[in-house]
Amino acid sequence: MASERTKAEIKIVRRVARWFAGAARPLAWRTTPRDAYRSLVSEVMLQQTQVSRVLEKFDGFVARFPTAAALARADEGEVLAAWSGLGYYRRARLLHAAARAIVQRHAGEVPRSVEALCELPGVGRYTAGAIASIVFGRDAPIVDGNVARVLLRISARPLATDKAMGWAWKKAERLATLAHGRGVVGGFNEGLMELGATICTPASPRCGSCPVARLCAARAKGTQGSIPRPKARAAVRAMVCEVVVVVDRLGRLLVERRGAGGMWGGLWQAPTHEHEGGAAARNLSTLMALQGVRVGRVAMEFEHATTHRRVVFRVRRARAARPESLLALGRERRWATREEIAGLGLSSAQRRILLGDG
Repeated sequence: MASERTKAEIKIVRRVARWFAGAARPLAWRTTPRDAYRSLVSEVMLQQTQVSRVLEKFDGFVARFPTAAALARADEGEVLAAWSGLGYYRRARLLHAAARAIVQRHAGEVPRSVEALCELPGVGRYTAGAIASIVFGRDAPIVDGNVARVLLRISARPLATDKAMGWAWKKAERLATLAHGRGVVGGFNEGLMELGATICTPASPRCGSCPVARLCAARAKGTQGSIPRPKARAAVRAMVCEVVVVVDRLGRLLVERRGAGGMWGGLWQAPTHEHEGGAAARNLSTLMALQGVRVGRVAMEFEHATTHRRVVFRVRRARAARPESLLALGRERRWATREEIAGLGLSSAQRRILLGDG
């Protein structure tokens, strides 16, 4: 006979799955039936990125690379260009590598098991669990920040999310097994994500619209607003990017490709020198002057925030008297029209600098 705890958990599973069936947002990757490749692309895109931003890029990306095989055949530069604007470009390179692994190891078909999915580059337990359960109906839990918050509030556990992930995975695994036994594991798992994204939000949760409000221990205690506890803020580093936008006689712009590692790795940019505030920096203007370029004063300055950095861009403009001399400075460089640059992989900051977007 089921315990009182199990009965309550079964109610949570049923109510969340039923609610999601009627309340799910019509997102581009929520097809009927679900497509494993589109789900993989969406899950990777959604890592550390808002749904609204992913919606702007998803359709274009899958139109350009409609299958894992198409993505695997593509050049990395094409992939980064299609990803441009989503940030965290390491994800794009890992997704590209995952597509190649799918072709090489699985005949172009996204694998069905959590174990096989976790062997793909860039695919962790959460992404594997999401695809396995939502697309293939496998008994697999998922936990991200939204899910952990929902579970912590239902159980009235006053912990910071990063301190509670082990507990949250165990709780999610138990609930997923109950959901799988009732044939609703995909709807339940995705429902937990949807609940955290739209109802059980970090600030001002809308408990009156929650399908499990009567089963929520935090709501019963009036502590839902203080759960989870805030986690310690990571230190934010300051960085300055000195940028020179160089134009030749034909109106073309000088662009260079960054190395594969580090922030914005593999993307294109105007000639840029980076240094941390207060550190001795090599003067990019002087370097350009040695190549026959007269650099003007700062024409634009703006701040760009990332997760762990506060980056100040200082942009100067210049004209090149000897354009060819600027192509031999040790980086991969080229002259390009604005139309050509628009098709390159650019960070949002460099897109703003070179094309005036954003």
